[in-house]
Amino acid sequence: MRKILIDNEWVAASGPGQIDCVNPATEQVFDTLGNATTADVDKAVRAARQRFDGGWKHSKGHERAAILRRISDLIVERRDDLAKYETLDNGKPLAESYFDIDTAAKIYKMYADLAEDLDGPEEEVAQPLDGLRVTVAQRPVGVVALITPWNYPMEQFTWKVSAAIAAGCCMVVKPSEFTSLTALMLGQIAIDAGLPAGVLNILTGTGPEVGEALVTHEGVDKVSITGSSRTGRRVMELAARSLKRVSLELGGKSPILVFDDVDLDRAAEWVTFGIFVNQGQVCTATSRLLVQKSIADGLLSRIRDNAQRIRIGDGSTEGVQMGPLVNASQYETVTGYIRKGEAEGATLYSGGKRPAGLNSGYFIEPTIFTDVTSDMAIWKEEIFGPVLSVMTFDTEEEAIVLANDSTYGLAGAVLSADTERTERVTDRLDAGITWQNCSQVVVAQAPWGGVKQSGFGRELGRWGLASFLEPKQKTRWLYDAGIGWYGDGK
Repeated sequence: MRKILIDNEWVAASGPGQIDCVNPATEQVFDTLGNATTADVDKAVRAARQRFDGGWKHSKGHERAAILRRISDLIVERRDDLAKYETLDNGKPLAESYFDIDTAAKIYKMYADLAEDLDGPEEEVAQPLDGLRVTVAQRPVGVVALITPWNYPMEQFTWKVSAAIAAGCCMVVKPSEFTSLTALMLGQIAIDAGLPAGVLNILTGTGPEVGEALVTHEGVDKVSITGSSRTGRRVMELAARSLKRVSLELGGKSPILVFDDVDLDRAAEWVTFGIFVNQGQVCTATSRLLVQKSIADGLLSRIRDNAQRIRIGDGSTEGVQMGPLVNASQYETVTGYIRKGEAEGATLYSGGKRPAGLNSGYFIEPTIFTDVTSDMAIWKEEIFGPVLSVMTFDTEEEAIVLANDSTYGLAGAVLSADTERTERVTDRLDAGITWQNCSQVVVAQAPWGGVKQSGFGRELGRWGLASFLEPKQKTRWLYDAGIGWYGDGK
């Protein structure tokens, strides 16, 4: 059974039983995790607090940068093992696991550069009065609780942890109980890279036990979570009791708008990639296709052809492009939405079944629904699986209204040969992330996050660093005398 990490020591979790690691391609248990409790949470938070108050909060950016670069180098050295366990745990194709790991290594180096920048001079702001000097210092938020999801285990761990280390925070991380192995491996990498004890603590366990204890713990200053909107609401409710700072990167139901001047083959490729990459288990997946009526038939036939060519299977098999869903629960959720789509009157245009020859594992064909209406569950609700819902439009204005008619606002894409139109339409999309003539492109130097019920706060780039910093005003009085507020008493 895998142990948990507290104060740079691998210790047994105090909870009863174990958490099974199930390979979603075979449905077989291949490893086990410890089941942490509130007692473990308290130990981990205390270790983080002791290290933070004991000097880590005063560490220099260049010192933290050196550790971040060593972490990056060790990720590169151990990429084969990391990729193997990422695929075993999550099910994604091995090629995607390698891509995620290589990206993670680059992100640690990016935050090393940003950590060094914190050693620079403090920002000086405009002086409201002669004789004053006002600067702004950046200080770490403190002890942070980081809750990461199962769809991109390695990358999502990295986005939060690398930024928190760069800022000078100490942290307790709860990875998803479904995909914890690479998080634990990264914990050992951090130790080997020289990260001081208490800076990074990792607890495996469930949301109700470990997650809620972290969110409510008085020793935690901030919570950063990537997860569903339902979970985000619960975290916000609990954090409000102690007025903790919260960053929420939540669900999405992102539109992709395709206009009639596109190259149909290229557009079909981006639509296919935008919904079926990572088995559709992507918070920003462009799962709502809005296509101009005059090209709908031609575009849809190409998307269907692309989808039917996707090679589905065990992610560890070379050449596989789409693996299984992460677990049995997610499989039931996705297949339930497919049944609901048919019951509500949508047309199952392609897919929707278990692929032939794959009799075990949580596999589902890439699925496309047409004749969808805006009141259907498959159009409104986040499915988090390989299901594309399609509506048509006549005018640009109609497309924008349909795209924005959602409680979510995470991402959106516009495909058109008219660059003025792509700029105009993306400016009007209610989304924190937009793409023009592409989809699911992640730029680590740019802000990542949503609006409406997709959450608030930003990750990646300098915005991700800022989410773990507090600006501190420093005003200096430059006069030799006082202000004479009391006067001379006359």
